[in-house]
Amino acid sequence: MVDDKYLVDGYYPTIGIECHVQLKTKTKLFAGIDNDARAADPNTLISHICLGLPGALPVLNEKAVDLASRAAFALGTSPQTFSKFDRKHYFYPDLPMGYQITQFDQPIIIGGQVNAAVEGVQMVFDVTRAHLESDAGKSTHPAGKDYSLVDLNRAGTPLLEIVSEPCMHNSAEAKAYAHELHLLMKYADVSDVNLFFGNMRFDVNVSVSKDPKVMGTRTETKNLNSFRSVNDAVNYEIKRQIEVLESGEKIIQETRGWLDDSGKTFSQRSKEDSHDYRYFPDPDIPPIVLTSDYIKNIENSMPILPTQIRNNFKSIGLEFSQIETILDEPAIANLLMYIQDAHGDSTAKTVANWLSGPVQKMVSDEKVNWLQVAESAPHLSTLASMLSENKLSSTAAKEVLLDVIIHNSDPLKIAESKNLLQVSDSGELEKIVSEVLASNQKASQDVANGEMKAIGFLVGQVMKSSGGKANPGIVMEIIKKQLGA
Repeated sequence: MVDDKYLVDGYYPTIGIECHVQLKTKTKLFAGIDNDARAADPNTLISHICLGLPGALPVLNEKAVDLASRAAFALGTSPQTFSKFDRKHYFYPDLPMGYQITQFDQPIIIGGQVNAAVEGVQMVFDVTRAHLESDAGKSTHPAGKDYSLVDLNRAGTPLLEIVSEPCMHNSAEAKAYAHELHLLMKYADVSDVNLFFGNMRFDVNVSVSKDPKVMGTRTETKNLNSFRSVNDAVNYEIKRQIEVLESGEKIIQETRGWLDDSGKTFSQRSKEDSHDYRYFPDPDIPPIVLTSDYIKNIENSMPILPTQIRNNFKSIGLEFSQIETILDEPAIANLLMYIQDAHGDSTAKTVANWLSGPVQKMVSDEKVNWLQVAESAPHLSTLASMLSENKLSSTAAKEVLLDVIIHNSDPLKIAESKNLLQVSDSGELEKIVSEVLASNQKASQDVANGEMKAIGFLVGQVMKSSGGKANPGIVMEIIKKQLGA
């Protein structure tokens, strides 16, 4: 039953997401051709298999199976011991074979879950299945021309299509699911997950109904490549469908495109059902049979995933927004876990505050990149220790921070070169405090009599006398000690 909190103008929205994840193999799914077409000229990374020439025999890329198996564990399940490939028939100019090689009724992943926080509330979204398939080519339509261009470099690229249950009911849930799935595939090292280059693409299915027990006719908005687009396309489609139904018309089951600049969906073609594709088992590709030892080895090779990392970082008192900022960069999350293990929670929290604050701004301002930050991990730990040992003020530590990352240098040498080290020698500070108290007898007497407001003034005078190098906390204790306050 759909909760009434999801009601929009008397209608219950239902959303499911199909996500195409491009697997980070060196070669294509069934051909020994380079899989990275980002810098290649059109139609240069192709073979007789990509072109679907008669007699071409595909050979399965074993690495793609490894990565799909890793994805299964990232989704909280395990790969199927038996799966097979099928032919999905449809005509499109960038599909030379006239069919797509995919998995129909026996995919490599069945079930799974994605746990995501939606507006601070943890939710579980169920995954129906995930199947391996080869991508089609790419059609482009030059503006003002009466022809289209086809580039087959992408044809045969290995994809894992992850299909959710229709278990989301607003744009916030859809966006949270998409973002968490992105993190899972990134940390499992399944894909480069670069949204700009289309390593992950989201197809969003939306329907609305006045009866929470019955789903309405759905539309599928394809190839969304940002979390904002997922959010906005869901909102637009819910609003559009309600307006269509309220005008007395019916929703057409169709595939729609998304216009980022105008924030609208548009009709592309009618949406087929599974029987329209005339699926049948591919006779050229043997089934995938995984042994228990193979599956166990994949499981043992899995890295720490976002949920466990969040729990680790929560234990040192980091806020939700800080954790999510750090999680977006696996190298930085791993850096922080290393510091936490090697130097303890206090040092890790100090470094985390830098990473999610001033360092994040440095990266945004393009003063440094995350690779430089990761390489400076040992020096960041040292800098945090210098702060905790009162060798540097927090302001001075932030000044040293940028040079530490840019030059990957020892923070002590940088602090010395900038004359930023605090005076923490008790003998030297005792002498400076004595001189300040003698020169400011009224404020000193006020503090001695319990008027503690004046102590700030005295601390300031000591800081001035020390050239700003004295540690304020230590200075305050010495003042109290000398005045018996």
